[in-house]
Amino acid sequence: MTHPDVTLPPAGGHRWRFFRAGGVDQARIESADDLRALDTLDPKLWAALACPTAGLAIDPQTLAALDADGDGRVRLPEVRAAVRWVCERLRDPGLILTPGDALPLAALADDAEGVALAAAARELLARAGRPDADALTLADMADPALVFPPQRPNGDGVVPAALAGDDALAAWIERIATARGAVTDRSGEPGIDEATLAAIENDVAAVRAWRAAQPPGDAAAMAAALRAVDAVAAKVEDHYTRCRLAGFDPRAAATLDWSPEPLQALGERLLDTADDALAALPLAHVQPEPTLPLEAARVNPAWAAAIGALRDAAVVPLLGPREALHADDWQALRARLAAWRAWEGERPDTPVAEWGAAWLDAWEGEAVAARLRALIAHDREAEPLAQRLESLQRLLHWRRDLGTLLRNVVNFADFYGGSRPAAFQAGTLYIDQRECHLCLPVADAAAHAQLAAYSGLYLLYCHCERAGEAPMTIVAALTAGDAPDFMVPGRNGVFVDRLGRDWSARVVRIVDNPISVREAFWAPYKRIARLVGEQVRKFAAAREQAVQAQAAQRVADGADAVQQGPGAKPAGQQAFDIARFAGIFAAIGLALGAIGTALAAVVTGFLQLAWWQMPLVVLGLMVLISGPSVLLAWFKLRQRNIGPLLDANGWAVNIRARIGIPFGKRLTAVATLPAGAQRSADPDASASGAWAWWLLLLAVAAAVGWWLWRAIGVGG
Repeated sequence: MTHPDVTLPPAGGHRWRFFRAGGVDQARIESADDLRALDTLDPKLWAALACPTAGLAIDPQTLAALDADGDGRVRLPEVRAAVRWVCERLRDPGLILTPGDALPLAALADDAEGVALAAAARELLARAGRPDADALTLADMADPALVFPPQRPNGDGVVPAALAGDDALAAWIERIATARGAVTDRSGEPGIDEATLAAIENDVAAVRAWRAAQPPGDAAAMAAALRAVDAVAAKVEDHYTRCRLAGFDPRAAATLDWSPEPLQALGERLLDTADDALAALPLAHVQPEPTLPLEAARVNPAWAAAIGALRDAAVVPLLGPREALHADDWQALRARLAAWRAWEGERPDTPVAEWGAAWLDAWEGEAVAARLRALIAHDREAEPLAQRLESLQRLLHWRRDLGTLLRNVVNFADFYGGSRPAAFQAGTLYIDQRECHLCLPVADAAAHAQLAAYSGLYLLYCHCERAGEAPMTIVAALTAGDAPDFMVPGRNGVFVDRLGRDWSARVVRIVDNPISVREAFWAPYKRIARLVGEQVRKFAAAREQAVQAQAAQRVADGADAVQQGPGAKPAGQQAFDIARFAGIFAAIGLALGAIGTALAAVVTGFLQLAWWQMPLVVLGLMVLISGPSVLLAWFKLRQRNIGPLLDANGWAVNIRARIGIPFGKRLTAVATLPAGAQRSADPDASASGAWAWWLLLLAVAAAVGWWLWRAIGVGG
């Protein structure tokens, strides 16, 4: 699309050129000089001062690199800084205004930084297996492991196992990453950094100090004894308490021991040693002497295994073999384990505590921490090269996408130009023989519609679904044609996104605004037709109800008359009053006469007009009926603008980007038959429509003939 140009006087040595679109002047960004002078362009002349990083047809990595403060929006200062940096890095920054992602090495600036970037690019091309290539592309940097091989330093201070150089140090890196959590290297491989190394050093020191404070004895055996004691401690204490109560009062023994009722309940079902009800019964038979038998046959079967483990892991090793455990022995056993229990309670909360003594000794003996720290320092030495590789990656993204962003922020050239869709356009909605190109993604339809309604556009909010994809919501603008009466929530259509994928679209919300002048012209007649039709339906329904009620009443009266005899008069029947009905008929006649007289006067007055006055009267009548609606719609259509639609998505639109009637026809295409297409008659079409048109034509012809006869007669 060609736009008329407006040229402003030079400002700061640069002469800006503008094009007129959407009712506003918009700055052209067409050359390297325009890019270099972008800082001098008045912010008031920018189309938008900010845009979100989501919902745009621009690579998210590009937008993330532009969003310097990470607030989810690309703002004017960030765009200026990016353009400024590109101008510094390229000989001809106009390269970003051309399509493609190839970056010729010769396009890099010839200053010191440009030379360093060119050297980094050649290194990258060598890694990619294209050492003789003279241009770099985004495909060359698609694989992080190729750009930053894990076996080479990359400057981020994270060392993966592949960088270790020997198997022993690689094993230490993997063990530390498992214990403390891995940090992702630039290559994408897991590794460790300085913080991880410092943390593991503290863990090793704490574990070594803890193990140095270990009480005398075998740690594994004492740990097993502790576990065996803790597993039955509560139940053993319960048994000793029951025995003491029985010793205090022999009558309590029967109550505290196994009683018949629980045993009877257990006997009525299948039993298992894991049965909770069985485990709840006493540990052993209650006796006055607080003694616990250690033989499996003399304890509750649910606890036999645990008591056996207590005997084998704790009682025998620490107290010696015995058949029963007295309460005093139990207390002595727990006292023997108190120091170990306290030591276990001080165990450092780190996976390093699980490392064996050999690993801890090797940590010190092999100076693992010092070797890893040296490896991290060696990795950091590659930081300059890594930064330049990242700069090249950013430059490649901006070489491909920054021009697109400028055509959607500095101006709306893509939106109004027509050669390519704007970055904020999500795809095309097909519905009701329309092709709606102005479609935007929406996070919350209800919240979006509150502000988008001020755009003056007729909006359809659609819920879109596609197999294997997360559902999404879009808003589509109808900017041409008419709004059908059945365009209501629930209508279905098809949405095709910018990747060519089709989605099932269902209308969930509508914002009603005028669509076209033609729609506004016929709107009053449609409203009158709907009103007349509604009144006719109401009258017909009322008459139908009255007839049904009258018929029912007559049937009831007939039944009453049959029951009362031949001469009986139906209840409620009144004598026929001929005078009353004569008055009613006279009133109806007067009303019909008045209506007929009025219509005759209108028709007679119309027919008495000169022939050239009749079309003017008809035209004036149509203007009187449709004029206000058309005028109001014309003003509203001229005020339609995309600003509120974008603002509701997080943009900061700086202009009133209007959508005029001609542009609206481009944004919404209405179905038309192809040129030269043939169309046959519909064999199932109703014939009544044709007869109605013939009768109307005959009536018009008769009226014209009568007027001509009268005109000739009067003239004669």
